[in-house]
Amino acid sequence: MDALWVASVTDSINTIYLLFSAYLVFVMQLGFAMLCAGSVRAKNAMNIMLTNVVDAAVGSLSYYLFGFAFAFGDGSNSNPFIGVRFFALKDIPSSSYDYNFFLYQWAFAIAVAGITSGSIAERTQFSAYLVFSFFLTGFVYPIVAHWVWSSSGWLSPGSSSLLFGSGAIDFAGSGVVHLVGAIAGLWGAAIEGPRVGRFDAFGKPVPIKGHNATLVVLGTFLLWFGWFGFNPGSFNKILVPYPDTTDQGHWTSVGRTAVTTTLAGSTAGIVTLFGRRLLIGHWDALDVCNGVLGGFVSITSGCAVVEPWAAVVCGFVAAWVLIGLNILALKLQFDDPLEATQLHGGCGAWGLIFTGLFAKEEFIVQAYDSGVRGIVRPYGLFLGGGWSLLGAQVVELLAVVGWVSVTMGPLFYALDKLGLLRISVDEEVAGLDISSHGGYAYNAHPEYSSPREETGPRFYSDYVRLQDNS
Repeated sequence: MDALWVASVTDSINTIYLLFSAYLVFVMQLGFAMLCAGSVRAKNAMNIMLTNVVDAAVGSLSYYLFGFAFAFGDGSNSNPFIGVRFFALKDIPSSSYDYNFFLYQWAFAIAVAGITSGSIAERTQFSAYLVFSFFLTGFVYPIVAHWVWSSSGWLSPGSSSLLFGSGAIDFAGSGVVHLVGAIAGLWGAAIEGPRVGRFDAFGKPVPIKGHNATLVVLGTFLLWFGWFGFNPGSFNKILVPYPDTTDQGHWTSVGRTAVTTTLAGSTAGIVTLFGRRLLIGHWDALDVCNGVLGGFVSITSGCAVVEPWAAVVCGFVAAWVLIGLNILALKLQFDDPLEATQLHGGCGAWGLIFTGLFAKEEFIVQAYDSGVRGIVRPYGLFLGGGWSLLGAQVVELLAVVGWVSVTMGPLFYALDKLGLLRISVDEEVAGLDISSHGGYAYNAHPEYSSPREETGPRFYSDYVRLQDNS
């Protein structure tokens, strides 16, 4: 009876913890919405908020119908979920299926589409959002999640056949989530081209400021809050006691994971603040917000397997990766209104490499072998663990870039050729809110529609003239 009672209490705690973590990750959708809304011009605020809602709603259906099965099914038995009726979800910690696990994984899946939406903001047809969001959440992302997070995935550190004897450690998704969303956004933004007026006739960048810094800061703090579900919450079966020890199992790792997350984001924010101060000559709250998020993206891969001091190193490098990629993007005339490709792609890639350099063997055993004594694992190169883990991390990076490129690249190309991707120049200049959504988000402020709010040509004839002159 005592054993049954303990098991019941354990299951209850695990359920509460996992659901609470899922709710925190879902709050990140609100953070994305506020960050995106503040980062675009007022004439597109309604559009970007609607796309964030649609990402969550469409993602719910596509992940339910298809994505969950692709990510965690093995194709043998039936299951009550419609999309997974032919899949035995052996990775889920219950006899058949588990709603809690589904909800947590769904919250991750819809975050991917939100990243991509930011890259193509202010010039994309609304119908295109519906198409790519469904495809990305239901098919592209789940395949990567299966590779890395399913026990039968070829990159999984929990697989029975470990790549390089290690598997790729991407604990909460620097590659699985952030790099996937960023590469999809890279292709979308590249195929669409820059916004009207983003670069002048000589190819020099013209600043296009977002309309509300308050929303950007609010969104950043909401994302920060949600990241405590994103990273520490990834201990899915949290109350697992370690054998032959007196500690409380994974509970001992949860607090450290939250600390490494905080330190990496904080370090990246401070370094970005001072780095941009040196480059542009003044302090910028928006730059430090993106720096903080870049640090979080980077630490997400190794948050559970590195020391706090290593998290500081992670954040320091992440800041310079973000700054450098933003400079490169301007030189290449690549236009991403939210720096999503640079932030989630560059910092996500660095996070995978960082884990291969600084992961600690003891913590890897805690996270992936429940602290079993005598387990030997490849670990960080800089800590003496050899090249195996780093090699697996590089393979994951290349696999993600390749897979997303061959799936999302052709999708965006097809949408473009069908005339379903980019809005017309006149619509873009007028603003998506008035052309597609019936009015501006700020009806009490008609000055937002005045010419002084524009940074580019206001009429199509002006745009043609500028192109001819170039």
